[in-house]
Amino acid sequence: MSDLFPDVERLRMAGADVVYHRHVLPAAAATQLLRRLIDQIPWRQDSVVLWGKIIPQPRLTAWYGDPGRSYTYSGLTLHPLPWTDDLRLLRTMAEGVADATFNSVLLNYYRDHNDSVGFHSDDESELGATPTIGSISLGETRTLTFKPRKHKDWDPVRVALESGSLLVMKGDTQRNWKHAIAKESRPCGPRVNLTFRRILD
Repeated sequence: MSDLFPDVERLRMAGADVVYHRHVLPAAAATQLLRRLIDQIPWRQDSVVLWGKIIPQPRLTAWYGDPGRSYTYSGLTLHPLPWTDDLRLLRTMAEGVADATFNSVLLNYYRDHNDSVGFHSDDESELGATPTIGSISLGETRTLTFKPRKHKDWDPVRVALESGSLLVMKGDTQRNWKHAIAKESRPCGPRVNLTFRRILD
């Protein structure tokens, strides 16, 4: 592997612990999983409350997890669907790489270049003060942008999330940084992102 594109890369971010694992799934397996998830997951388009307004999310989502592991963000409460075989397999893989235990996963389906997610932090109280998030990407490469929450002298950080990759965020990452995936100016194919997490008791 070239030093220019290391298989495992720790992002240079002050006040954060972010590691990008470029290849945790072979390309063929990632493509097969992408198609199965698109076809089999009961995707939904929910609306969230942002700045006092009800806005349809510009992507489709699904929430899976252990019984009782509901998740609330932006005025929306998600109740978990039971794990599928594919999601159990991906959870085990994410846990091994991240050295963490996950009991839930938020799936995001970016259908094309018009779908996106705005700047946010995964800092809800049920995740704890220093959550570990394991984010698997399947399909089209999209750019994840980090920007500081308070320290305006910190530069934004960008990482292209390739199909079959896993991004692990730990420690104070959510406390100090927000992240987003912007719309693309050019047409692109579909992407499914799975963000594994642990909902606390």
